[in-house]
Amino acid sequence: MTVTLTKADEATGVLMRVLISGASIAGPALAFWLRRYGAEVTVVERAPSPRPGGQAVDVRGVAKEVVRRMGLDREVRAACTDTGGLSLVNAAGRRLTSITVDQFGGDGMIAEIEILRGDLSRVLLDATKEGVEYVYGDRITALDEQPDGVHVSFQSGSPRVYDVVVGADGVHSGVRKLLFGDVPLQHCGMYLSFWTARNHLGLENWSLGYLEPGRASGVRTINDNQNFMAFVAFRADEIDYDYRDADAQRDLVRARTAGMGWETAKFVEQIDAPDFYFDSCSQVQIDKWSRGSVGLLGDAASCASPSAGQGTSLALVAAYVLAGELVRANGDHAAAFAAYERRLRSWVLATQKMGRDNANTTIPKNQLGVVAQRWALRAMRILPERLLMRTASSVVNGLTLPDEPALLPQAAE
Repeated sequence: MTVTLTKADEATGVLMRVLISGASIAGPALAFWLRRYGAEVTVVERAPSPRPGGQAVDVRGVAKEVVRRMGLDREVRAACTDTGGLSLVNAAGRRLTSITVDQFGGDGMIAEIEILRGDLSRVLLDATKEGVEYVYGDRITALDEQPDGVHVSFQSGSPRVYDVVVGADGVHSGVRKLLFGDVPLQHCGMYLSFWTARNHLGLENWSLGYLEPGRASGVRTINDNQNFMAFVAFRADEIDYDYRDADAQRDLVRARTAGMGWETAKFVEQIDAPDFYFDSCSQVQIDKWSRGSVGLLGDAASCASPSAGQGTSLALVAAYVLAGELVRANGDHAAAFAAYERRLRSWVLATQKMGRDNANTTIPKNQLGVVAQRWALRAMRILPERLLMRTASSVVNGLTLPDEPALLPQAAE
């Protein structure tokens, strides 16, 4: 293919200079593809360093093909949690029913590619450390698109000019706020918290879940079974809290889980873990994902909420699609963002609907609902998989990936 360079880049032969905000999953994934295609990429991250650990995330459906095309399938699978399945327990700890990872084509409640967010991020960072500039402890404070590019101001000073800027900075995206102002999140009626705790149950390569009306808790083993990734979730209308005040969030979790059964109190005692995470199950629903040469990616553009189980898959697929469209557009970055959105919008909307449906049913409102959930999990062991997972399967596999654009001459050398 023939690529038209911007005037500023004719002397260097660089396809485009791209700034990405956010170094978790979506940002490094986009950097991977853009660097392969010959772009000059900088990733800026607000955190002072790469963040280890974090909640377990899943790669499902069409996203597994993206990982394969990246050539990172072996590395990703080697870093997986090796969780063999999930058992639902009662307050006494007795296992009521179980499902295994090999059910539903590896795309079920426990996916065959389940990996800690920090471990997947590390794989992507390792794959892009050569040729991608990472800047930690800084953030974008202003964007000004001019004829020669997007003029970007940073908290640290030293403004720069880029051809393209992408906000991959999460559900509370600062780039989105600069583009569109305060965009209210669409609350799905549930809150979720994760943190690392000691494996005092001697559990091995397994996950346990406990339900009671309006609340849920559970653990899945990590770190060679030495620890759990513990979680709690509860139903609630929208709560006014500071998403950057972790101490206040811990107090909120303690209050909302007081008196819970099973082993919940024992791992809530360890809630001061440094990788503690808390947030609402909320969605980002905006009419447009870009403006000019500045666009949004992953949760910043279209968060489907953790209840969808598709955030990581959306990020990986969207990064692949956006990179390809930026190359195909031959310097018309606004057209590239529009094409990227056209390819993904209907798939994203279907995923968001699944997220809302899951949030409404995952945590039962009453004891009758708890019993119904137990029977639903038992049914997964005996009913045909194609009936049970028909809707979810149609979503996670509901996008046909475009082919990769041809490599640029300077990238192929």
